Amino acid sequence: MIDTDTNEAGQPVRILVVDDEPDLEFLIVRKFRQKIKSGEYEFLFAHNGIEALEVLQKNRDVDMVLTDINMPEMDGLTLLLQLSHMDVLLKAVIVSAYGDMENIRTAMNRGAFDFLTKPIDFNDLELTIAKTIEEVRALRKSLHSQDRLRQLENELQVARRVQESILPHIFPETGTFRIYAEMIPAKMVGGDFYDFFALDENRFGFVVADVSGKGIPAAFFMAISRTLFKTTATLGLPTSECMFRVNRVLALENNQCMFVTAFYGVLDIRTGELEYCDAGHNTPFLLKADGEVALLERHGGIVLGIVQDTPYDSHTIQLAPGDTLFVYTDGVTEAFDPAENLFTMGRLDTLLRSETDRAPRSIVAKVFSEVSLHAAGRDQSDDITCLGIQYLGEMD
Repeated sequence: MIDTDTNEAGQPVRILVVDDEPDLEFLIVRKFRQKIKSGEYEFLFAHNGIEALEVLQKNRDVDMVLTDINMPEMDGLTLLLQLSHMDVLLKAVIVSAYGDMENIRTAMNRGAFDFLTKPIDFNDLELTIAKTIEEVRALRKSLHSQDRLRQLENELQVARRVQESILPHIFPETGTFRIYAEMIPAKMVGGDFYDFFALDENRFGFVVADVSGKGIPAAFFMAISRTLFKTTATLGLPTSECMFRVNRVLALENNQCMFVTAFYGVLDIRTGELEYCDAGHNTPFLLKADGEVALLERHGGIVLGIVQDTPYDSHTIQLAPGDTLFVYTDGVTEAFDPAENLFTMGRLDTLLRSETDRAPRSIVAKVFSEVSLHAAGRDQSDDITCLGIQYLGEMD
């Protein structure tokens, strides 16, 4: 139930009465004396439209205007037009002679919320005031909600720009390897992330991860996870030990029971040796230079953030010059089309086998394009991240 007797700040409802009849002020004050005395209503008075505008300039918090039509200097219909140009949030009720439908129709077209007929029935006036003030409260509440929504959207835009800024956007292409990645969140901010960094002059680390959930909570957990990964990885530890340490910290005080899937790899850019560890993540594809496409063997452990001291194991493979590793999140394979059909691992496998260009940028772009075609305009249901890293061979 909306309280129509006081405004949002506990102040009295303020009503401006505009009428040139000398007795009306006395009659209104007598009718509403108890509400005036208790501080529930406060009445302001003006004798014509010009005076009313002056009162409104000094009192921007008026909730309601009750105005006669026929007045000297400025009539009620003109006053309604002026109110429409003012930056005030109020409702106007017009008072007209009985049966004067033409003026009433004009008044309603100019924004009047309701009308009363003369002679005024003060019981009807009391009900009309209550109804009008309730409408004003509902409108102000709606506008407040819209303002909060706009503020939230602005904050989310800032959060998105911050999140985008912490993901690397300069992709090295040296004589020995090249890398490329993209992340598109399903909401304004997302829980997927990728990162890469030089561990020393010969080893290059990279990670792709997917936080459970979407939106702001996932984005916070994503930022924490990424920081932990980079801080831990740059110690130069084996991939399994890096996963173990990150998991231990994430699981220590994870009251929200969120978790992270992750794939962490370290490429020796001189030899093409790749060491990796998988924490419950989607299995990457290895696109070999000779055209063969295969899934990597699973080596690692469970998702991060659930069991504190779970062990992880790593594995090492040898990349040949021209081989590319493609790492992705489940936003790719679980993308829906309008008929609820998933993109699927099979379709991704077929797509990768059809690609002759092993360049990471080309592969990532092709996958995003095909997922978009599959979705056919349907809203993205999950964050999508893809990363490709290609070993080019030793420098001469």
